[in-house]
Amino acid sequence: MGKLNVTILRYLTRDDFRVLTAIEMGMKNHELVPASLAAQIANLRYGGVHKLLKELCKHRLLSYERGKHYDGYRLTNSGYDYLALRVLAQRGTVTSFGNQIGIGKESNIYIVANDDGDSVCLKLHRLGRTCFRNIKSKRDYHQHRKSASWLYLSRLSATREYAYMKALYDRGFPIPKPIDLNRHCVVMELVEGGPLCGVYKVDDVGLLYDELMNLIVKLGNHGVIHSDFNEFNIMITNSGKPILIDFPQMISTEHVDAATYFERDVKCVREFFKRRFNYESELYPTFHDISREDCIDVEIKASGLTKQMEKDLLKEIGMIKVEDEETEDECSESASEENRSMDDSEVNYLQLQVENSVKSETFVNAKVNEKRDPIVAPLEDYIIEEGVKNIDINKSVESLTSIKSYDLNEKHNERTTNSVLDAETSDVEEFSDSRSMYTVHSSMTNATIAPELIKKKVKVALQKREKREQSKRILVKGEANAVTRIRRENKDTIKQSTGIWGWE
Repeated sequence: MGKLNVTILRYLTRDDFRVLTAIEMGMKNHELVPASLAAQIANLRYGGVHKLLKELCKHRLLSYERGKHYDGYRLTNSGYDYLALRVLAQRGTVTSFGNQIGIGKESNIYIVANDDGDSVCLKLHRLGRTCFRNIKSKRDYHQHRKSASWLYLSRLSATREYAYMKALYDRGFPIPKPIDLNRHCVVMELVEGGPLCGVYKVDDVGLLYDELMNLIVKLGNHGVIHSDFNEFNIMITNSGKPILIDFPQMISTEHVDAATYFERDVKCVREFFKRRFNYESELYPTFHDISREDCIDVEIKASGLTKQMEKDLLKEIGMIKVEDEETEDECSESASEENRSMDDSEVNYLQLQVENSVKSETFVNAKVNEKRDPIVAPLEDYIIEEGVKNIDINKSVESLTSIKSYDLNEKHNERTTNSVLDAETSDVEEFSDSRSMYTVHSSMTNATIAPELIKKKVKVALQKREKREQSKRILVKGEANAVTRIRRENKDTIKQSTGIWGWE
């Protein structure tokens, strides 16, 4: 099988990782990150960053693309692997890299070694392959987002799998021991054995069948369904003990299609034993045999579980009371009213993230890092939400209303002085009457406009202004925009091809 080339990892400098991290930060709200933005986030000079970007593109850690609206750099899978491996190496989790031992539709698996020289398993999530691109419609990784990069979805998949493994391992399930997590990499215990699909002889077929069926029911009693329980995701150790792997697709038993997925898992096991070992049993579990004992789905926020279901399950078990439920409702309402605002300090925040990521001192003490659970650190602290920046409407409305009142008073003073200077004319009375009517009319309209309507209009105006400024920023300096370049290239291609086909 193939092997991930990690030889370049030892030759990369600190500034190289600063640039890689800056590109990663910029990809949170940019499909292609401009070089100027990367230099600003990395807090390095533009000339030096441009040289580093060329070298990283040479080693295929970055990819330079010319988009429809602007040009920029994109982080590749290898670059994302290097960022994760560097952190794991600094923690002491991975010190040497071995061969690839497995490949799936959404992951690559390698043998690595830690500081003690023990062999462990490294799983790199690879969502977005051509054969498995319908994951966006089958799994709720997106949640409220309209779109996201495959690298970010791979990170979410790895985080969810690590959370499931930790919860199941603490409850005594036969799974590999989870060791560490960073980005889209999950380090786990190496299972000495092979997959069930490669096993053709078993000492006691009936005992193995009963163990697998009991494992499916036990998962259901704890509130989760594997949803991919087949011979490819079941490892058999040298002693004949089954070990369950691959957990990103697990769902809650409260899911709408929970019964369908449960019956499919049971059917996969029955058909495999009938096909491979010619063993068929009339005893098999159904979805109604599940009796809830625990709430792993509530702990991990499994797919298919709503907030109301979560509260009902916790009340049935007795973990929360009615008073706690009311306080949670108040907290959720207050949290929903608070909008996360983004201002000009966004780049400074990203610079601090880069500084923290490249400091090796934070990863020297491995014991401290073991105490820090990767699941506790939320993704929201690291990821900048997409879309238009939130605006403080109240401040903008107050500033605009103060400006309007100042303009009205200034105009009124000018009109009074003009009326005094033009008192000798015969149209003084008509002029003063018209001005007085105008001022009364303006004050009445200012008092009768609803504040909500003013807020809406100000918000729309600010969003339009921001879009205009953004369209100006995406133009590449010193060159025509990407659309114009493409048109010119097409025009030149047509001119050059006319002589070949005999056209004039």
